[in-house]
Amino acid sequence: MSAGRLAARTVIGGLFIGHGTQKLFGWFGGPGRAGTEGMMESLGMRPAKLNALAAGGTETVAGALLATGLATPLAAATLTGVMTTAIKKVHLSNGPWAANGGWEYNAVLIAAVIALTESGPGAFSLDQALGIKRCGPAWALGALVVGVGTATATMAAAGRSSAATAAVVDAAAAAAAAAATDTAGDPTTAGA
Repeated sequence: MSAGRLAARTVIGGLFIGHGTQKLFGWFGGPGRAGTEGMMESLGMRPAKLNALAAGGTETVAGALLATGLATPLAAATLTGVMTTAIKKVHLSNGPWAANGGWEYNAVLIAAVIALTESGPGAFSLDQALGIKRCGPAWALGALVVGVGTATATMAAAGRSSAATAAVVDAAAAAAAAAATDTAGDPTTAGA
């Protein structure tokens, strides 16, 4: 079982590292920061720059934690949060199947990291080597709740930021329109 958990952690963690560095640095054919910021903007995840950095950084760091078996519940919680956000903001409207752009792959990743949290990272892990292994049903449930809760809070904050940004843009547009027609009380241009 320890070899199987090592393989699962290494593959899943390694893929998250790759996905995160695509967002941060454009590695492996990824969009880099500018492309990720554009995606975040289109998803209403504002401020886009902060959310792009958070998504890429979280996937990279949590992927490394998972791959090495260090702080496994923390890695699972943060990866669950990123995948929950991806499900809600990108995949949910497409239904479950990945072939249609759906959320099945994200759900499988959440299930896998939660299962690794429940069973523990295995003998070949830094958690085990350092004597800090935390596992079991309570840790798994905690990682799931923290991940989904953090994603929900992040999306809500981004929604408030989007509304505030829209209000500022609307106010600026109204002011610009008023300035274009305002004569500043000059009687010679009033009504012209």
